[in-house]
Amino acid sequence: MPREGQPLDKLGFLTIGRFSEDDPRAGHLETLRIIERAEELGYDSVWLRDRHLQFGISSPVAVLAAAAVRTSRIELGTAVIPLGLENPLRLAEDLATVDILSGGRLNPGVSVGTPMRYDDFKTALYPDTYDVEDFSKRRVTRLLDCLRGEPVSDFEGTVGIEVFSRRVQPHSPGLAGRVWYGGGRESAVWAAQNGLNYLTSSVVTVGDSASRDFATIQAEHVDAYLAHVPDGAPARVSQGLVVIPTDSATPDQVRRYQAYAQARYERTLTPQGPRGLLFSPDLVGRSDELAEKLYAHAGFQRATEVAFALPFSFEPRDYEQIIDDLAGGLGPALGWTPKSA
Repeated sequence: MPREGQPLDKLGFLTIGRFSEDDPRAGHLETLRIIERAEELGYDSVWLRDRHLQFGISSPVAVLAAAAVRTSRIELGTAVIPLGLENPLRLAEDLATVDILSGGRLNPGVSVGTPMRYDDFKTALYPDTYDVEDFSKRRVTRLLDCLRGEPVSDFEGTVGIEVFSRRVQPHSPGLAGRVWYGGGRESAVWAAQNGLNYLTSSVVTVGDSASRDFATIQAEHVDAYLAHVPDGAPARVSQGLVVIPTDSATPDQVRRYQAYAQARYERTLTPQGPRGLLFSPDLVGRSDELAEKLYAHAGFQRATEVAFALPFSFEPRDYEQIIDDLAGGLGPALGWTPKSA
């Protein structure tokens, strides 16, 4: 686990892939260029968010299919696909296809629960079944069964010239072991018990924790995950915070980055909403300052890899500066070494 003097294992970042309604192609191509640039810089991974009925990537699997054939080494992740809008069997086909194209580099992150603003579009999504859809973790286990090659059809054989399989095709061995799940303490325990990797983010649920400190609660969730991973089983934990290095930023960029973090700071002071959501403060500063803060962060201390989140509303040149400084400044300050192609 990262401590001062101990190198960080894997460095990645997460992007929403925003675009303009008037020219969505430009935004999607920008995201693909960012992924290609990340591989050139030696990043271990790039992760895409999943946004429906918004101006961010709604089909990360499709975008990652394009990224898979433009890159050769970097891991490609989703953080996260809300399974409430997906059919697990069909999604398994898409995920396996991208994993095959990428040579086994896909890291699907998923979540469950009632989709955001479900009442606004439920009749368009599930016109006949919107009131009986199961949004529980059963959706994850169905997806895992499909990815592991469990039978989904009662028939296997040849009809005329067509050959049918009982399991999802294509089948990509090992993909099920690269599925990630995020959430609070209960979800962390469930993920460990079901063979999933664990994603943390810049939001935690307070739950029954006695603390109101974000880093402490995040560390408690990771500890719960690690405590329930079966002996000998792999256990990957990724931490995701909004981290903005300013080493090569212009004075104007620094001012905007600081204003962005300050505008979001008040929500970090107390739990928000009925679920008790607690947000992490955004970290802005030079790489040496950020490294010092991260080494003191209880959640970071327990992670084996990171996927720092890019802010939603910045310009392309801002993202270029941030990912360059993450790879060239903060990563090395955390003992990370860029990977070669």
